[in-house]
Amino acid sequence: MIKLSEINQFDKVITKKNHPCGNNVWTVLQKGVDFKIQCDKCNHTVIISAENFKKSVKGILERN
Repeated sequence: MIKLSEINQFDKVITKKNHPCGNNVWTVLQKGVDFKIQCDKCNHTVIISAENFKKSVKGILERN
């Protein structure tokens, strides 16, 4: 499981489930109590709690 301290702003992460557009790669825009992430395919932005974000991330694709 990924530690939240390993993830930085503008890192690209892979999620366990696909977004409805079919993509599972997201860019972290904001880090904190809540994470703001953006889909790399359709640019949809989502704010998700740190607890749920930790559960949904499979791995880090690219570090900034």
